[in-house]
Amino acid sequence: MILKNGVFLYHGSYAKIEKINLSNCLDGKDFDSGFYLTTDYEQAAKFIKTSIAKAVKNRLVDATVSTGYVTTFKFEKVCDVSVYDFKKADKTWLHYVAGNRKRGIFEEELNKLQGYDIVSGKIANDATNRVITAYINNVYGEAGSHFADRTAISLLLPNKLSNQVCFKTQAAVSCLEFVEAVEVKL
Repeated sequence: MILKNGVFLYHGSYAKIEKINLSNCLDGKDFDSGFYLTTDYEQAAKFIKTSIAKAVKNRLVDATVSTGYVTTFKFEKVCDVSVYDFKKADKTWLHYVAGNRKRGIFEEELNKLQGYDIVSGKIANDATNRVITAYINNVYGEAGSHFADRTAISLLLPNKLSNQVCFKTQAAVSCLEFVEAVEVKL
């Protein structure tokens, strides 16, 4: 399990985030709506470029922005929150990610994990996005079939994927303590 008391978690963004506002979180991400962090500082720093691009597209920042922030939080399980941890990028993980990215598929997987405050597991990053998109669009066969699952998972190189932790509820967010926000130049 990634989450242990005292672990530091990182969030890469175009802005400093000292207070987490879940209403700013969008649907359709790997583990659906929530505040995403990782134990991998470098992964968070790499995400800044993506965050800036999205912020420019949504007219939240000027296109000349060339710095972002890696914000550090400390996790302390101070209340009763439920945590689901995908131990590896397997069929269940793939179906959950695909179902969150494209509504109407793998509803059963989504329903099983509905109600968890925190979901953690491997990250489907920019390098793997094409594989997930191809999987969802049945390029490897029908999504959910043995062949499509096996093909997608083998192409994802799951042992090389970093991790992500999605804080989905206010109770979960209350387990995070802001530590610092470090400016990162691109």
